[in-house]
Amino acid sequence: MRVIVQRVKQASVEVKHKEVASISKGYLLYIGLSDTDNEKIVEKVATKVKNLRIFEDEHQKMNLSLKQVNGSILAVSQFTLYGDTKGNNRPSFIRAARPEVAKPLYESFIAHLKEEFDVKSGIFQEDMDILSVNDGPVTIIIEID
Repeated sequence: MRVIVQRVKQASVEVKHKEVASISKGYLLYIGLSDTDNEKIVEKVATKVKNLRIFEDEHQKMNLSLKQVNGSILAVSQFTLYGDTKGNNRPSFIRAARPEVAKPLYESFIAHLKEEFDVKSGIFQEDMDILSVNDGPVTIIIEID
C-alpha cells in the first residue's frame, strides 16, 4: 500500500465539473493499493497516517499531529501510484490491485480514519479533478508491503 500525504491549507475534488468533497486545513491523501495488500496492511498504514506529526509547533518544528491542529482529511483513490515504468515509457499497472479487491480495502482505510477524523473522499474509479493549496510544501510517502 502506498499513500502520498500532502499537508494542505485546503483541497477539493470535482467529478464532471461538480465539487463532491472539500476540506480546509489537513491532509490530502492519494491512496494506492497493490495486488498483495490486505486488511492488516490497511490498518498499519491508517495508524501511521493518524499519528503522523507534520504540522509545525510554535518553534516551527514539525511536531504536531492532525488531531492537534483540528485538521481534516481528503482521501482520493489512485491506482496509478503502482505505475511501473521500468524498461518502458508507458506505465504498467500490473501490481495495482484490481478494483474488486481495492475498493473494499480503500473503504476500510477510510473507515479507520473516520474513527478519529473528519474524512471526505473522492469517488472510487471516477476521473477526478483535484484542487489543492499545498502548505510548505510538505509531502510524505508512506509505503508498507
